[in-house]
Amino acid sequence: MITKKIGLFLIIILTAFTSFSQEKFTLSGTIKDSKNNETLIGVNIYIPALKIGTTTNEYGFYSLTVPRGEHQIEISYVGYQTLQQTIILNQNTKSNFSISESGQELQEVIITDNKGKINIKSPEMSVNKLSISTIKKMPVVLGEVDVLKSILLLPGVTNAGEGASGFNVRGGGADQNLILLDEATIFNSSHVFGFFSVFNPDAIKDLKLYKGGIPARFGGRASSVLDIYQKDGNSKDFHVNGGIGLISSRLLLEGPIVKDKGSFLIGGRASYAHLFLKFSEENKDNSAYFYDLNTKLSYKLNDSNSLYLSGYFGRDVFNLNKSFTNIYGNSTLNLRWNHLYSDKLFSNLSLIYSDYYYGLDLDYVGFKWDSGIKNYNLKYDFKHYFSDKFKLNYGLNGIYYDFNPGTIKPTGTDSGINPDQLDRKYAFEPSIYLDAENQISKKITLAYGLRYSLFYRLGASTVNYYDNNNPVIFDSDMQIYEKGTPTSTQYFGKNKIIKDYNNFEPRFSVSYQLNDDQSVKASYNRMAQYLQLISNTSSPTPLDVWMPSDTYIKPQIADQVALGYFRNIREGAYSLEAETFYKAIQNRLDYIDGANLIANNAIEQVILNGKMRAYGLEIMLKKNTGKFNGWISYTLSKSEQQTPGRTPEETGINNGQWYSSAYDKTHNLAVTSAYNLNEKWSFGANFVLQSGQPVTYPNGQYEYLGITVPSYGLRNENRLPAYHHLDISATLTPRKNKDRKWKAEWVFSIYNLYNRSNAASINFRQNSDTGLNEAVRLSIFGIVPAVSYNFKF
Repeated sequence: MITKKIGLFLIIILTAFTSFSQEKFTLSGTIKDSKNNETLIGVNIYIPALKIGTTTNEYGFYSLTVPRGEHQIEISYVGYQTLQQTIILNQNTKSNFSISESGQELQEVIITDNKGKINIKSPEMSVNKLSISTIKKMPVVLGEVDVLKSILLLPGVTNAGEGASGFNVRGGGADQNLILLDEATIFNSSHVFGFFSVFNPDAIKDLKLYKGGIPARFGGRASSVLDIYQKDGNSKDFHVNGGIGLISSRLLLEGPIVKDKGSFLIGGRASYAHLFLKFSEENKDNSAYFYDLNTKLSYKLNDSNSLYLSGYFGRDVFNLNKSFTNIYGNSTLNLRWNHLYSDKLFSNLSLIYSDYYYGLDLDYVGFKWDSGIKNYNLKYDFKHYFSDKFKLNYGLNGIYYDFNPGTIKPTGTDSGINPDQLDRKYAFEPSIYLDAENQISKKITLAYGLRYSLFYRLGASTVNYYDNNNPVIFDSDMQIYEKGTPTSTQYFGKNKIIKDYNNFEPRFSVSYQLNDDQSVKASYNRMAQYLQLISNTSSPTPLDVWMPSDTYIKPQIADQVALGYFRNIREGAYSLEAETFYKAIQNRLDYIDGANLIANNAIEQVILNGKMRAYGLEIMLKKNTGKFNGWISYTLSKSEQQTPGRTPEETGINNGQWYSSAYDKTHNLAVTSAYNLNEKWSFGANFVLQSGQPVTYPNGQYEYLGITVPSYGLRNENRLPAYHHLDISATLTPRKNKDRKWKAEWVFSIYNLYNRSNAASINFRQNSDTGLNEAVRLSIFGIVPAVSYNFKF
């Protein structure tokens, strides 16, 4: 039955292709940066006279089928000069183009300034793209350029609090974001508990955030996809660039292996602020630092084949008086083969390894905790350019997961105690997809697709069984939830199927062009998330354990619809985007009161499957040209969670009522700007204002055995104070840079200019004098000045 459905869907897609009697030929090739041969993603190739065009894919390849004859093509890309060139097409032709960054000169072509126009015709919506040049102009905390902090300035994106790791998209949790670095999954995107991101900006080529309308080639998360690609490396010349800051430094080397054919890239970062703690007697045994390494090898075998090998390794180390040590980080490796079957059919085969490790060494209690998740991913993607009006993407992939919920080892060598291993878990997630883009008329363009995913929870593992299949029991007399007691257990051997799921995930979006400058767009997507994050976010070092869906933990199913209005103003000098969305998620995990999440081999006894919803309005106004540019974004939204009772007698979590999720930010305003005064000085500023994070405060207290104990009301009915700060930066570029190989700049920045004491949390404690509970605010940052020196040669 499933095979028939997929076959019918394929027939519908293929019959949408219409042939034309007019003789046509295909123009294809790659587009690169003129100075380093770096392939460019998302470059616009447009033929104004025919009003048709396309964009380069994730590997810099394009294909466009047009009528025989002489045509003027226009190639544009944000941050680069627009190239216009005339071609004569009387046969299928491969044409590779090189374009230059703004400020450089090209010969024998017409140059115009590129403007960051919205692609009115494309059905793509709920997507934000940021260039690295834009990100590097933004002032950030501690002077470190940060990819993740930059996306927090986009509509619909917030953080979980100052110094908190991850980010939240359209009211979703941080675990609902699929984060990819060169196609490999990154399970934790932060260094030093959220102060920095794991992405070295010097090694990053392209960044795209999908908040909705997500293409069918992506799956596995309920809220968003952050797709990041590393640079390939300079295949023309050897170059070095880096930066020295107060907190950390970085260095990146790139150059040719074989000129114009092969290249290498290697970049590293490390923080060293902890070294200054050694000068303080009370802090000499404390440390908190990170380091990471980015690598990539690229080689072009011929015009139709290219190989890539990329990797990432990062670690964070937190040490408190040698009695508490926390080490965590990601490791990835991706071997990729690009093959061009024809001028209309492009393929990419990837073999990917990803590993997230989390370790705790608690010397004062005598044990060490190791946990983590590994996956092995094989994917094969095809991009088929049938015509200028119809494109088809399709592919398949399979992911094998190895979960380690925790290994507890004694730290003493002669303790005589064997390590305690929580049940390791395994899973397999295969999927296939079809995705089409079809221009129906001059005004209407459709994108539609289907992803079919399966998930197998595998042994070796022991499964608990309970009365009425309920591992959580509700005590109607006490009105509380309690752990159930297993009535039996069953052991499943290695790779034996314990539980399986399958889901069809349809995707659809449409663009209706009102005129050359305006369009309205709508989208729908369904996403299935089979991995769940069990997280204790109240601890100083949150313990995150990833778990597979199984008999009791059901996969999250997200349905999202969005409607938007898009407009280019004054020929693209300004652009306006406005979107409204609604997202509903089934099977969002909720925890019973007093849930113990650490070293729990029966986690199903403390969790319930609830639901979640989020809805809102996003507005973004951008100035794209001139010395002064930037944007203003505003989001009005609501994010709620509900876990009702399973029977009429059961009250559910929070009395079964909807309550604000931990990611609910009613108002979110962000303003970012950049001003180029002259060749020597440029300036930047960011302002952020958002509603405080929902929290639960005590609403009363009582005494028990002489101790004052707080009592709590409904969940998340209170909020932290509003969060806001203003950051500024100034970049000094010496004029002598122009005539020498060694180029440098000084970046001066101030984070939180007016010294706002934003509350990271508010805790309650008993006052030793009055015996009453009192509120204590924790603020991480005051005003933070920084200076860094960046160089390249």
